[in-house]
Order: sequence, then C-alpha cells, then structure tokens
Amino acid sequence: MNYQLLGRSGLRVSELCLGTMTFGAKQWGTSEEEAGPIYRAFRDAGGNFFDTANEIYSDGRSEEILGRLVKGHRDEAVIASKYSFHVPGSRNPNIAGNQRKSLKRSVEASLRRLGTDYLDVLWTHCWDGITPVDEVMRALDDLVREGKILYIGASNTPAWVVAQSNTLAELRGWTSFVGLQIEYNLIERAAERELLPMAAALGLSVCAWSPLASGILSGKYGNADDTQGKRLETFQLKPLDERSLAIAKGVSALAEQLDRHPVHVALNWLRAKPGVIPLLGARTLAQLSDNLACLDFQLDADQVASLDQLSHLELGYPHDFIKRTKGIVLGGFQDVIKA
Repeated sequence: MNYQLLGRSGLRVSELCLGTMTFGAKQWGTSEEEAGPIYRAFRDAGGNFFDTANEIYSDGRSEEILGRLVKGHRDEAVIASKYSFHVPGSRNPNIAGNQRKSLKRSVEASLRRLGTDYLDVLWTHCWDGITPVDEVMRALDDLVREGKILYIGASNTPAWVVAQSNTLAELRGWTSFVGLQIEYNLIERAAERELLPMAAALGLSVCAWSPLASGILSGKYGNADDTQGKRLETFQLKPLDERSLAIAKGVSALAEQLDRHPVHVALNWLRAKPGVIPLLGARTLAQLSDNLACLDFQLDADQVASLDQLSHLELGYPHDFIKRTKGIVLGGFQDVIKA
C-alpha cells in the first residue's frame, strides 16, 4: 500500500482508511473477535489509517475495541475520531453539537476509551449550524496546543463553512482543517459541486465514506426490491432506486470486461480522483480482503471517464452559467489563455 500526506500536513497516511463503525455494533456489526483479524489484515497490507467516532459508534465500543487492538504499537497507527453526535435521550443539552463544552467532554471520553493520550486526527462529525465558527476553531486549536489532538478535519459540513473556518484560522494563527470526510461514490457525487473544488483549492485531503454506496455498487442487488436481509434493510444510507441500480449495472459490466469484481472498480474510481482516500467499511475479514484487492490494479483514463459519464452529475447554477459565459468573461481569449 502507498501513502500520501494528509492535506497540507506532513502526516503520512495509507491510501486506504479502515473505518471501524461496525466494531462492537450489535446485530449488523462486528464482534471484537472478528475485529482483530480485520485490523491485523489491514495492517499487514500496509494500512496505518483508522477511523472511528465517539459514543455514536456502538455506544463507544468501537473506540474501546480499536484501543485494545493498537495497544503496544500506538505510534504506528494514525487514529482519527469524531465528535458532535450523541444519541438523543440525555437531559444534557450540551452533550452534542460543535461547541467547546461538547468538544471537551467528547474528546476526554474518547481518549479514555482508546487508552491513549492523543488523537492523530479529530473530525467535526457534522456542522450543527448554530455554534460560531470562531468558537469551534479556537476550541480545536486549544486542544492541539494541549497535545490532545494533532490535526483536525471537517465532516458533513458545507463548503462555505470549511472555507470560512480555515480563512479565520490562518488569519488568527490557529490550527486549520487538513481534510474533509464526506459521502462520495459513483452514486453520490453532489460533493463535486462545491466540496471537492474547495478541497483542491485549499489543499485538503478527502476521505470518502460509503465508497460502495451501502453495498449497491458491489453488484449484489438485482432490483429495487432485492434487499434480502442485506445491509440496506437494516442500516440504509442510500436509496435502492432505478438510477442507483443502473449505475451499479454499468460498474458490473466494466468489471466483467476487466475480469475484476465490481467492488474493485468502484473503489478504484475513487482512488483515481486526486487527494481522495476511500474509507473502507468491511464487516468481515472476507469483505476486507475483497476490498484490498483493488490495490492490485488501476483504472486507465478512458475507464475513469466512462464511469464519470455513467453517473454524470449536473452541476447546476452557478457552474453551468459560468461555463456558458466563459467566452464573455474572458473576452474571447479563452482558447489562448493558459491557466
């Protein structure tokens, strides 16, 4: 496995990230006995990047299991966790959200569960829409200065918020976000409207969660009624509609031409995108092994382009307007200006 720098930092992370949301989850998840072989296989393949979250992941069992697995070689692992979410039912209105109090409580609890004194990366799990940007960035910077977190990132957050946050942080000498964690796959490409262009402009890495669109891109669904007890039936993140099935069929067709599995094609489409790190969510060792086989080959430019066209996304306004008026805005010199 190769490595890349996480955003505008010197942190070396593997080109695939192992998501541990399934660790400790009841019914549809992975037991601790099953998690061990998955973790070791990922490490044996060269992976060093692990993603978890606070108690929103299996009431904290995900962090606890990961903490026990990294014991004895903590410095070799890059551990990313998250704060902001909490299951409803508490009498504490500050138990969730982006504010300083929620941040402090969540990080301290995560450190205890992981059995470590620092997190390599902390993601804001989702933007709450009410906490001032300066409070969030200053509070995160304080934890960096205390050594409890080393780098910060934003997940499930509007592009304008991330841009404002990093601009403010740079102006005031605070720690800036080095990466985004977003839903991104051949079916869900809305991030291409604003988030991905912003990430490229600001030098942010992109961790793509749900790279297989809840398994739809694996080719295991034949029609919109074909759930058969699979993950979509118990933990649905993406609707199983005709558009999704058509894209999955196209992925399977290319995979057949290449004598590969659809999973490998879907993951390698992401790997071909600059700065994108697929976040694997394997529930079993067999699933992880299947996913890791994507490292055995790469898609060529024509194959990537065909997949782009297969799931073409209309960017909408203002992008379409800008494209239509390029000749006017560049005074007719658009073909001779090299930018």
